[in-house]
Amino acid sequence: MAYRDLNEFITVLEEKGELARITEPVDPRLEITEITDRVSKRHGPALLFENVKSPSRDPVLINAFGSLDRMKLALEVQSLDELAADILSFLEVEKAEGILEKLKLIPKVKRMGSIFPKTIKKAPCQEVIMEGNDVDLERLPVLQCWPRDGGPFITLPLVATRNPENGKRNLGMYRLQIFDKNTTGMHWHVHKGGAQHYRLAEETGVELPVSVAIGPDPAVTYAGTAPLPDDMDEFLLAGYIRKKPVELVKCITNDLLVPANAQYILEGYVNPAERRLEGPFGDHTGFYSLGDNYPLFHVTCMTRRENPIYHTTIVGPPPMEDAWLGKTTERLFLPFIRKQLSEVVDMNLPVEGAFYNLAFISIDKRYPGHARKVMHALWGMGQMMFAKMIFIFDREVNVQDLSEVLWYMGNNVAPGRDIAFTEGPMDVLDHAAERPLYGSKMGVDCTRKWPGEGFSREWPDVIRMDPQVKRKIDILWPKLGLM
Repeated sequence: MAYRDLNEFITVLEEKGELARITEPVDPRLEITEITDRVSKRHGPALLFENVKSPSRDPVLINAFGSLDRMKLALEVQSLDELAADILSFLEVEKAEGILEKLKLIPKVKRMGSIFPKTIKKAPCQEVIMEGNDVDLERLPVLQCWPRDGGPFITLPLVATRNPENGKRNLGMYRLQIFDKNTTGMHWHVHKGGAQHYRLAEETGVELPVSVAIGPDPAVTYAGTAPLPDDMDEFLLAGYIRKKPVELVKCITNDLLVPANAQYILEGYVNPAERRLEGPFGDHTGFYSLGDNYPLFHVTCMTRRENPIYHTTIVGPPPMEDAWLGKTTERLFLPFIRKQLSEVVDMNLPVEGAFYNLAFISIDKRYPGHARKVMHALWGMGQMMFAKMIFIFDREVNVQDLSEVLWYMGNNVAPGRDIAFTEGPMDVLDHAAERPLYGSKMGVDCTRKWPGEGFSREWPDVIRMDPQVKRKIDILWPKLGLM
Protein backbone atom coordinates (compact mmCIF):
# COMPACT_ATOMS: atom_id res chain seq x y z
CA MET A 1 0.00 0.00 0.00
CA ALA A 2 1.10 3.55 -0.71
CA TYR A 3 2.52 5.53 2.20
CA ARG A 4 -0.04 7.94 3.61
CA ASP A 5 2.71 10.45 4.29
CA LEU A 6 6.35 10.97 5.24
CA ASN A 7 5.59 9.95 8.84
CA GLU A 8 4.52 6.47 7.74
CA PHE A 9 7.70 6.13 5.68
CA ILE A 10 9.76 7.05 8.75
CA THR A 11 7.97 4.33 10.72
CA VAL A 12 8.87 1.75 8.07
CA LEU A 13 12.50 2.92 7.98
CA GLU A 14 12.73 2.44 11.74
CA GLU A 15 11.11 -1.00 11.61
CA LYS A 16 13.65 -2.06 8.98
CA GLY A 17 16.61 -0.80 11.03
CA GLU A 18 17.24 1.96 8.49
CA LEU A 19 16.75 4.98 10.81
CA ALA A 20 18.83 6.47 13.61
CA ARG A 21 17.32 9.01 16.02
CA ILE A 22 19.73 11.74 17.14
CA THR A 23 18.77 13.27 20.49
CA GLU A 24 21.93 15.34 21.10
CA PRO A 25 21.43 19.08 20.43
CA VAL A 26 22.78 20.04 17.00
CA ASP A 27 22.93 23.24 14.98
CA PRO A 28 21.42 23.32 11.48
CA ARG A 29 24.30 25.59 10.52
CA LEU A 30 27.06 23.21 9.32
CA GLU A 31 26.77 20.66 12.15
CA ILE A 32 23.98 18.54 10.64
CA THR A 33 25.89 18.52 7.34
CA GLU A 34 29.10 17.28 8.96
CA ILE A 35 27.29 14.47 10.77
CA THR A 36 25.29 13.47 7.70
CA ASP A 37 28.29 13.59 5.38
CA ARG A 38 30.18 11.14 7.57
CA VAL A 39 27.16 8.82 7.73
CA SER A 40 26.39 8.95 4.00
CA LYS A 41 30.01 8.26 3.05
CA ARG A 42 29.77 5.08 5.15
CA HIS A 43 26.41 4.16 3.57
CA GLY A 44 24.79 4.63 6.97
CA PRO A 45 21.15 5.04 7.98
CA ALA A 46 18.58 7.77 7.59
CA LEU A 47 18.88 10.33 10.38
CA LEU A 48 16.11 11.96 12.40
CA PHE A 49 17.49 14.90 14.41
CA GLU A 50 15.08 15.43 17.31
CA ASN A 51 16.87 18.24 19.15
CA VAL A 52 17.65 20.92 16.56
CA LYS A 53 18.76 24.39 17.60
CA SER A 54 16.11 26.43 15.79
CA PRO A 55 13.23 28.63 16.98
CA SER A 56 10.64 26.12 15.76
CA ARG A 57 12.36 23.10 17.31
CA ASP A 58 10.93 21.01 14.46
CA PRO A 59 12.80 17.70 13.95
CA VAL A 60 14.89 17.24 10.80
CA LEU A 61 14.90 14.14 8.59
CA ILE A 62 17.87 13.66 6.27
CA ASN A 63 19.54 10.83 4.31
CA ALA A 64 16.16 9.11 4.01
CA PHE A 65 16.97 8.17 0.39
CA GLY A 66 20.64 7.45 1.11
CA SER A 67 20.90 3.88 -0.27
CA LEU A 68 19.39 1.74 -3.00
CA ASP A 69 17.63 -0.31 -0.33
CA ARG A 70 15.97 2.81 1.05
CA MET A 71 15.04 3.96 -2.46
CA LYS A 72 13.31 0.62 -3.00
CA LEU A 73 11.53 1.08 0.33
CA ALA A 74 10.57 4.62 -0.68
CA LEU A 75 9.04 3.45 -3.96
CA GLU A 76 7.72 0.21 -2.42
CA VAL A 77 9.37 -2.16 -4.90
CA GLN A 78 11.61 -5.20 -4.58
CA SER A 79 13.65 -4.25 -7.64
CA LEU A 80 14.16 -0.98 -9.47
CA ASP A 81 14.71 -2.91 -12.68
CA GLU A 82 11.33 -4.59 -12.21
CA LEU A 83 9.71 -1.20 -11.80
CA ALA A 84 11.55 -0.03 -14.91
CA ALA A 85 10.23 -3.05 -16.83
CA ASP A 86 6.74 -2.23 -15.57
CA ILE A 87 7.09 1.29 -16.92
CA LEU A 88 8.34 -0.08 -20.23
CA SER A 89 5.38 -2.47 -20.39
CA PHE A 90 3.05 0.44 -19.79
CA LEU A 91 4.70 2.40 -22.59
CA GLU A 92 4.13 -0.51 -24.96
CA VAL A 93 0.33 -0.23 -24.65
CA GLU A 94 0.06 1.64 -27.94
CA LYS A 95 1.70 -1.24 -29.86
CA ALA A 96 -0.99 -3.85 -29.06
CA GLU A 97 -2.44 -5.55 -32.11
CA GLY A 98 -5.20 -8.14 -32.28
CA ILE A 99 -7.98 -8.98 -29.85
CA LEU A 100 -5.84 -11.20 -27.58
CA GLU A 101 -3.16 -8.54 -27.18
CA LYS A 102 -5.76 -5.89 -26.45
CA LEU A 103 -7.48 -8.10 -23.86
CA LYS A 104 -4.14 -8.39 -22.06
CA LEU A 105 -4.11 -4.61 -21.72
CA ILE A 106 -7.28 -4.42 -19.62
CA PRO A 107 -5.42 -4.56 -16.25
CA LYS A 108 -3.09 -1.78 -17.41
CA VAL A 109 -5.96 0.40 -18.60
CA LYS A 110 -7.72 -0.18 -15.28
CA ARG A 111 -4.56 0.79 -13.43
CA MET A 112 -4.27 3.98 -15.50
CA GLY A 113 -7.72 5.01 -14.35
CA SER A 114 -6.64 4.70 -10.72
CA ILE A 115 -3.55 6.92 -10.77
CA PHE A 116 -4.95 10.33 -11.66
CA PRO A 117 -4.57 12.76 -8.72
CA LYS A 118 -7.68 13.72 -6.81
CA THR A 119 -8.46 16.96 -5.00
CA ILE A 120 -9.65 16.97 -1.39
CA LYS A 121 -10.89 19.85 0.76
CA LYS A 122 -9.33 19.17 4.16
CA ALA A 123 -5.63 18.38 4.26
CA PRO A 124 -2.99 17.65 6.94
CA CYS A 125 -0.66 20.23 5.36
CA GLN A 126 -3.14 23.00 6.27
CA GLU A 127 -3.67 22.21 9.95
CA VAL A 128 -1.83 25.45 10.84
CA ILE A 129 -2.14 28.54 8.61
CA MET A 130 0.13 31.61 8.79
CA GLU A 131 -0.39 34.57 6.47
CA GLY A 132 1.20 37.97 5.97
CA ASN A 133 3.42 39.06 8.85
CA ASP A 134 2.95 35.73 10.59
CA VAL A 135 5.10 34.04 7.95
CA ASP A 136 8.63 33.56 9.25
CA LEU A 137 10.86 31.23 7.28
CA GLU A 138 13.77 32.01 9.58
CA ARG A 139 12.10 30.00 12.36
CA LEU A 140 12.43 26.78 10.35
CA PRO A 141 15.42 24.46 10.89
CA VAL A 142 16.77 25.17 7.40
CA LEU A 143 20.38 24.08 6.91
CA GLN A 144 23.38 26.10 5.98
CA CYS A 145 25.23 23.17 4.49
CA TRP A 146 28.77 24.40 3.78
CA PRO A 147 30.97 27.21 5.13
CA ARG A 148 30.93 29.35 1.97
CA ASP A 149 27.22 28.95 1.20
CA GLY A 150 25.43 32.24 0.69
CA GLY A 151 23.09 31.38 3.56
CA PRO A 152 20.59 28.72 4.58
CA PHE A 153 18.99 26.78 1.70
CA ILE A 154 15.82 24.72 1.47
CA THR A 155 17.27 21.80 -0.47
CA LEU A 156 14.36 19.36 -0.95
CA PRO A 157 11.48 21.62 -2.05
CA LEU A 158 8.84 20.62 -4.60
CA VAL A 159 8.06 23.78 -6.55
CA ALA A 160 4.64 23.89 -8.22
CA THR A 161 3.87 26.30 -11.08
CA ARG A 162 1.41 26.47 -13.95
CA ASN A 163 2.12 27.34 -17.58
CA PRO A 164 0.57 30.82 -18.09
CA GLU A 165 -0.41 29.93 -21.67
CA ASN A 166 -1.98 26.49 -21.45
CA GLY A 167 -2.45 25.93 -17.71
CA LYS A 168 -0.33 22.75 -17.57
CA ARG A 169 1.37 22.31 -14.24
CA ASN A 170 4.98 21.54 -13.44
CA LEU A 171 6.48 20.09 -10.30
CA GLY A 172 10.24 20.49 -9.99
CA MET A 173 12.94 20.59 -7.35
CA TYR A 174 14.83 23.88 -7.23
CA ARG A 175 16.79 25.06 -4.22
CA LEU A 176 15.56 28.09 -2.25
CA GLN A 177 18.01 30.39 -0.44
CA ILE A 178 16.32 32.11 2.48
CA PHE A 179 16.97 35.87 2.33
CA ASP A 180 14.63 36.97 5.13
CA LYS A 181 11.44 35.92 6.92
CA ASN A 182 9.29 35.84 3.75
CA THR A 183 11.65 35.94 0.74
CA THR A 184 13.82 33.32 -0.92
CA GLY A 185 15.75 32.91 -4.12
CA MET A 186 14.25 30.69 -6.82
CA HIS A 187 17.08 28.73 -8.43
CA TRP A 188 15.42 27.96 -11.77
CA HIS A 189 17.92 26.54 -14.23
CA VAL A 190 17.24 27.88 -17.72
CA HIS A 191 16.49 24.38 -19.07
CA LYS A 192 13.85 23.49 -16.45
CA GLY A 193 10.06 23.57 -16.69
CA GLY A 194 9.62 26.14 -13.92
CA ALA A 195 12.03 28.49 -15.68
CA GLN A 196 9.97 28.23 -18.88
CA HIS A 197 6.80 29.15 -16.98
CA TYR A 198 8.63 32.14 -15.53
CA ARG A 199 9.83 33.25 -18.99
CA LEU A 200 6.26 33.15 -20.28
CA ALA A 201 5.09 35.20 -17.29
CA GLU A 202 7.86 37.73 -17.91
CA GLU A 203 6.78 38.15 -21.53
CA THR A 204 3.32 39.24 -20.41
CA GLY A 205 4.52 41.15 -17.34
CA VAL A 206 2.37 39.25 -14.84
CA GLU A 207 3.16 37.67 -11.50
CA LEU A 208 3.65 33.92 -11.57
CA PRO A 209 1.93 32.11 -8.68
CA VAL A 210 4.25 29.60 -6.99
CA SER A 211 3.71 27.10 -4.21
CA VAL A 212 6.32 24.89 -2.55
CA ALA A 213 5.74 21.59 -0.77
CA ILE A 214 8.22 20.22 1.75
CA GLY A 215 8.00 16.62 2.95
CA PRO A 216 5.21 14.85 1.06
CA ASP A 217 5.26 11.04 0.76
CA PRO A 218 8.48 9.68 -0.82
CA ALA A 219 7.00 8.80 -4.24
CA VAL A 220 5.89 12.42 -4.73
CA THR A 221 9.30 13.73 -3.66
CA TYR A 222 11.00 11.40 -6.13
CA ALA A 223 8.62 12.36 -8.95
CA GLY A 224 9.60 16.01 -8.49
CA THR A 225 13.21 15.10 -9.31
CA ALA A 226 12.38 12.93 -12.34
CA PRO A 227 13.44 14.19 -15.80
CA LEU A 228 9.98 14.01 -17.38
CA PRO A 229 9.02 15.57 -20.71
CA ASP A 230 7.28 18.94 -20.39
CA ASP A 231 3.83 17.52 -21.13
CA MET A 232 3.96 14.76 -18.48
CA ASP A 233 2.45 15.34 -15.04
CA GLU A 234 4.74 14.50 -12.11
CA PHE A 235 1.71 13.67 -9.95
CA LEU A 236 0.70 11.04 -12.51
CA LEU A 237 4.14 9.45 -12.28
CA ALA A 238 3.90 9.43 -8.48
CA GLY A 239 0.44 7.87 -8.67
CA TYR A 240 1.71 5.22 -11.07
CA ILE A 241 4.62 4.33 -8.80
CA ARG A 242 2.56 4.27 -5.59
CA LYS A 243 -0.42 2.55 -7.32
CA LYS A 244 -2.74 5.03 -5.71
CA PRO A 245 -3.77 8.59 -6.62
CA VAL A 246 -1.89 11.49 -5.08
CA GLU A 247 -4.25 13.58 -2.98
CA LEU A 248 -4.00 17.31 -3.70
CA VAL A 249 -5.44 20.36 -2.00
CA LYS A 250 -5.98 23.88 -3.26
CA CYS A 251 -3.70 26.46 -1.69
CA ILE A 252 -5.10 29.13 0.62
CA THR A 253 -3.90 32.20 -1.30
CA ASN A 254 -3.54 30.96 -4.89
CA ASP A 255 -5.17 28.40 -7.19
CA LEU A 256 -2.28 25.94 -7.30
CA LEU A 257 -2.75 22.37 -6.11
CA VAL A 258 -0.20 20.84 -3.74
CA PRO A 259 0.30 17.44 -2.04
CA ALA A 260 -2.21 17.25 0.79
CA ASN A 261 0.06 15.04 2.91
CA ALA A 262 3.08 17.40 2.90
CA GLN A 263 4.68 18.67 6.12
CA TYR A 264 4.84 22.35 5.03
CA ILE A 265 3.50 24.42 2.15
CA LEU A 266 4.90 27.81 1.12
CA GLU A 267 2.55 29.90 -1.05
CA GLY A 268 3.44 33.05 -2.92
CA TYR A 269 4.54 34.51 -6.22
CA VAL A 270 7.49 35.49 -8.37
CA ASN A 271 7.57 38.93 -9.98
CA PRO A 272 8.59 39.40 -13.62
CA ALA A 273 12.13 40.70 -14.18
CA GLU A 274 12.92 40.80 -10.44
CA ARG A 275 16.34 39.36 -9.62
CA ARG A 276 18.72 39.08 -6.70
CA LEU A 277 22.17 37.55 -6.20
CA GLU A 278 21.75 33.95 -5.04
CA GLY A 279 24.55 31.65 -3.86
CA PRO A 280 27.29 30.50 -3.69
CA PHE A 281 26.11 26.98 -2.87
CA GLY A 282 28.06 23.77 -2.21
CA ASP A 283 26.57 21.68 -5.00
CA HIS A 284 26.28 18.02 -6.03
CA THR A 285 29.32 18.38 -8.29
CA GLY A 286 31.45 18.61 -5.15
CA PHE A 287 32.31 22.24 -5.94
CA TYR A 288 30.66 25.52 -5.00
CA SER A 289 28.33 26.79 -7.69
CA LEU A 290 28.96 30.50 -8.12
CA GLY A 291 26.56 33.21 -7.10
CA ASP A 292 24.28 34.54 -9.83
CA ASN A 293 21.09 36.55 -10.21
CA TYR A 294 17.88 34.55 -9.88
CA PRO A 295 14.18 35.38 -9.38
CA LEU A 296 12.78 36.20 -5.95
CA PHE A 297 10.06 34.08 -4.38
CA HIS A 298 7.76 36.12 -2.11
CA VAL A 299 6.04 33.91 0.49
CA THR A 300 2.61 35.27 1.41
CA CYS A 301 1.33 32.22 3.30
CA MET A 302 2.83 29.22 5.06
CA THR A 303 0.77 26.23 6.11
CA ARG A 304 1.96 23.17 7.97
CA ARG A 305 1.00 20.19 10.06
CA GLU A 306 0.52 20.52 13.79
CA ASN A 307 3.78 18.63 14.39
CA PRO A 308 5.79 18.83 11.17
CA ILE A 309 9.06 17.14 10.30
CA TYR A 310 11.46 19.15 8.16
CA HIS A 311 12.67 16.89 5.34
CA THR A 312 15.93 17.99 3.77
CA THR A 313 19.12 16.77 2.11
CA ILE A 314 22.70 17.88 1.56
CA VAL A 315 24.79 17.68 -1.58
CA GLY A 316 28.54 17.92 -2.02
CA PRO A 317 31.50 15.66 -2.90
CA PRO A 318 29.99 12.26 -3.83
CA PRO A 319 28.75 9.87 -2.74
CA MET A 320 25.88 11.47 -0.87
CA GLU A 321 22.14 10.93 -0.61
CA ASP A 322 21.46 12.41 -4.04
CA ALA A 323 23.60 9.64 -5.58
CA TRP A 324 20.83 7.12 -4.94
CA LEU A 325 18.11 9.38 -6.26
CA GLY A 326 20.20 9.71 -9.41
CA LYS A 327 20.83 5.96 -9.71
CA THR A 328 17.09 5.36 -9.32
CA THR A 329 16.43 7.75 -12.19
CA GLU A 330 19.04 5.94 -14.27
CA ARG A 331 17.23 2.62 -13.76
CA LEU A 332 13.67 3.91 -14.16
CA PHE A 333 14.29 6.02 -17.24
CA LEU A 334 16.40 3.51 -19.14
CA PRO A 335 13.13 2.17 -20.68
CA PHE A 336 12.38 5.62 -22.10
CA ILE A 337 15.76 5.60 -23.84
CA ARG A 338 15.27 2.04 -25.08
CA LYS A 339 11.87 2.96 -26.48
CA GLN A 340 13.61 5.33 -28.88
CA LEU A 341 16.96 3.53 -29.17
CA SER A 342 16.20 -0.19 -29.08
CA GLU A 343 19.89 -1.05 -29.52
CA VAL A 344 20.77 0.30 -26.06
CA VAL A 345 21.43 -2.57 -23.63
CA ASP A 346 22.41 -0.81 -20.41
CA MET A 347 23.49 2.55 -19.02
CA ASN A 348 25.64 3.66 -16.11
CA LEU A 349 25.79 7.30 -15.05
CA PRO A 350 28.46 6.95 -12.37
CA VAL A 351 28.01 8.79 -9.10
CA GLU A 352 31.50 10.27 -9.40
CA GLY A 353 30.50 11.90 -12.68
CA ALA A 354 27.71 13.95 -11.04
CA PHE A 355 25.32 12.18 -13.47
CA TYR A 356 26.11 14.34 -16.47
CA ASN A 357 29.91 14.34 -16.74
CA LEU A 358 30.20 10.64 -17.63
CA ALA A 359 27.83 8.17 -19.32
CA PHE A 360 28.76 4.54 -20.00
CA ILE A 361 26.41 2.92 -22.54
CA SER A 362 26.40 -0.64 -23.91
CA ILE A 363 24.71 -1.34 -27.24
CA ASP A 364 23.84 -4.19 -29.57
CA LYS A 365 26.13 -3.03 -32.35
CA ARG A 366 24.60 -3.79 -35.75
CA TYR A 367 26.47 -1.79 -38.38
CA PRO A 368 29.57 0.35 -38.93
CA GLY A 369 29.38 3.71 -37.15
CA HIS A 370 26.59 2.51 -34.86
CA ALA A 371 28.34 3.79 -31.73
CA ARG A 372 28.53 7.31 -33.17
CA LYS A 373 24.89 7.22 -34.14
CA VAL A 374 23.92 6.33 -30.57
CA MET A 375 26.08 8.98 -28.90
CA HIS A 376 24.63 11.73 -31.11
CA ALA A 377 21.08 10.43 -30.59
CA LEU A 378 21.57 10.52 -26.81
CA TRP A 379 22.71 14.15 -26.95
CA GLY A 380 19.35 14.91 -28.56
CA MET A 381 17.24 13.27 -25.81
CA GLY A 382 15.94 15.32 -22.88
CA GLN A 383 18.43 15.78 -20.08
CA MET A 384 20.93 13.48 -21.80
CA MET A 385 21.80 16.64 -23.74
CA PHE A 386 23.92 17.60 -20.72
CA ALA A 387 26.14 14.50 -20.94
CA LYS A 388 29.67 15.82 -21.31
CA MET A 389 31.42 12.53 -22.10
CA ILE A 390 29.63 9.47 -23.55
CA PHE A 391 31.44 6.12 -23.85
CA ILE A 392 29.82 3.43 -26.02
CA PHE A 393 30.61 -0.28 -25.45
CA ASP A 394 29.57 -3.60 -26.98
CA ARG A 395 26.64 -5.43 -25.42
CA GLU A 396 28.78 -8.00 -23.55
CA VAL A 397 30.48 -5.27 -21.49
CA ASN A 398 29.03 -4.83 -18.01
CA VAL A 399 28.94 -1.04 -17.83
CA GLN A 400 28.02 -1.24 -14.13
CA ASP A 401 31.50 -2.67 -13.43
CA LEU A 402 33.95 0.25 -13.48
CA SER A 403 36.95 -2.12 -13.64
CA GLU A 404 35.55 -3.81 -16.75
CA VAL A 405 34.66 -0.45 -18.31
CA LEU A 406 38.20 0.87 -17.90
CA TRP A 407 39.70 -2.40 -19.20
CA TYR A 408 37.69 -2.32 -22.43
CA MET A 409 38.14 1.43 -22.81
CA GLY A 410 41.92 1.14 -22.56
CA ASN A 411 42.14 -1.77 -24.98
CA ASN A 412 39.55 -0.86 -27.63
CA VAL A 413 40.14 2.86 -28.17
CA ALA A 414 42.53 4.43 -30.67
CA PRO A 415 42.15 8.13 -29.71
CA GLY A 416 42.61 9.63 -33.17
CA ARG A 417 40.02 7.31 -34.68
CA ASP A 418 37.48 6.74 -31.92
CA ILE A 419 36.98 10.10 -30.21
CA ALA A 420 34.40 12.54 -31.54
CA PHE A 421 34.02 16.13 -30.37
CA THR A 422 30.97 18.32 -30.66
CA GLU A 423 29.36 21.31 -28.92
CA GLY A 424 26.00 21.82 -27.31
CA PRO A 425 24.03 22.77 -24.19
CA MET A 426 25.75 22.24 -20.84
CA ASP A 427 24.39 21.99 -17.34
CA VAL A 428 24.50 25.37 -15.59
CA LEU A 429 26.65 23.80 -12.85
CA ASP A 430 29.41 22.76 -15.26
CA HIS A 431 32.18 25.14 -14.19
CA ALA A 432 34.65 23.74 -16.77
CA ALA A 433 32.57 24.68 -19.81
CA GLU A 434 34.06 27.30 -22.10
CA ARG A 435 31.12 29.60 -21.36
CA PRO A 436 27.97 29.31 -19.25
CA LEU A 437 25.35 26.81 -20.50
CA TYR A 438 27.26 25.90 -23.68
CA GLY A 439 30.44 23.98 -24.33
CA SER A 440 32.30 21.05 -25.83
CA LYS A 441 31.36 17.38 -25.49
CA MET A 442 33.21 14.15 -26.20
CA GLY A 443 31.96 10.81 -27.46
CA VAL A 444 34.20 7.73 -27.39
CA ASP A 445 33.60 4.58 -29.43
CA CYS A 446 34.84 1.78 -27.16
CA THR A 447 33.35 -1.02 -29.28
CA ARG A 448 35.12 -3.73 -31.28
CA LYS A 449 35.98 -2.21 -34.67
CA TRP A 450 34.66 -3.68 -37.91
CA PRO A 451 36.20 -3.79 -41.41
CA GLY A 452 33.44 -1.44 -42.55
CA GLU A 453 34.86 1.12 -40.12
CA GLY A 454 38.24 0.98 -41.82
CA PHE A 455 39.81 -1.60 -39.49
CA SER A 456 41.89 -3.97 -41.66
CA ARG A 457 43.63 -6.05 -38.98
CA GLU A 458 42.23 -9.10 -37.18
CA TRP A 459 40.51 -8.12 -33.91
CA PRO A 460 41.72 -10.40 -31.10
CA ASP A 461 39.43 -12.52 -28.93
CA VAL A 462 39.06 -11.95 -25.19
CA ILE A 463 40.83 -14.59 -23.10
CA ARG A 464 38.26 -17.05 -21.71
CA MET A 465 38.79 -20.40 -19.95
CA ASP A 466 37.38 -23.59 -21.51
CA PRO A 467 33.86 -24.16 -20.03
CA GLN A 468 34.52 -27.87 -19.36
CA VAL A 469 37.60 -27.02 -17.34
CA LYS A 470 35.65 -24.43 -15.36
CA ARG A 471 32.94 -26.96 -14.51
CA LYS A 472 35.52 -29.52 -13.42
CA ILE A 473 37.29 -27.05 -11.16
CA ASP A 474 33.93 -25.92 -9.74
CA ILE A 475 33.38 -29.50 -8.54
CA LEU A 476 36.95 -29.81 -7.28
CA TRP A 477 37.07 -26.39 -5.59
CA PRO A 478 35.59 -27.33 -2.16
CA LYS A 479 38.27 -30.01 -1.76
CA LEU A 480 41.17 -27.62 -2.35
CA GLY A 481 40.87 -25.78 0.96
CA LEU A 482 41.11 -22.41 -0.76
CA MET A 483 39.15 -19.27 -0.11
